[in-house]
Amino acid sequence: MKCIAVYTNDFEVFSDIYEKVLNTPLAENEETEIEGIVVSEAGEVPEHYVERMKVKPDVVVMKVREKDITILQHGEVFEILIPEKESVVH
Repeated sequence: MKCIAVYTNDFEVFSDIYEKVLNTPLAENEETEIEGIVVSEAGEVPEHYVERMKVKPDVVVMKVREKDITILQHGEVFEILIPEKESVVH
């Protein structure tokens, strides 16, 4: 899963820029600013990362069902976890 980190602890600010974040192409480990908030492409996270984070008491887990996106909020960061499109080689 691809991870995009949004460095804010303010849900309203995150919510306001969420769509812009998803529509901003970022190279691996690239960092940019959207409306004054630092956003970075944080690389890949393994599937079990979400399960490990869910058990922590200080982590909020949100799911965007129609896009199969998981959002984790902890500390000063929101992590948007986007499943990679599987490519089948024939």
